[in-house]
Amino acid sequence: MATSKKQTARGRKQDRARVAGEQDYEVRYEAKKTRRSASAVKKAVKKVGSSRKKVERRLGR
Repeated sequence: MATSKKQTARGRKQDRARVAGEQDYEVRYEAKKTRRSASAVKKAVKKVGSSRKKVERRLGR
C-alpha cells in the first residue's frame, strides 16, 4: 500500500514559482495566461530558466 506524501503550503508555493517547460499543461497554462504561443513559452523557459517571474517578464515584452 503506497501512501502519497502530503504537499505542504510551502511546497505548493515553491512549485508555483516555477514553470516546468516539459509539462504540456504548464506550458499551455502559461501560454494562455500571457497570450503567447506554447513554443514561445518553451523558448522563454530555455532562455531565462524555469522561474515563473522571469518567464512572464520575458514573454511580456
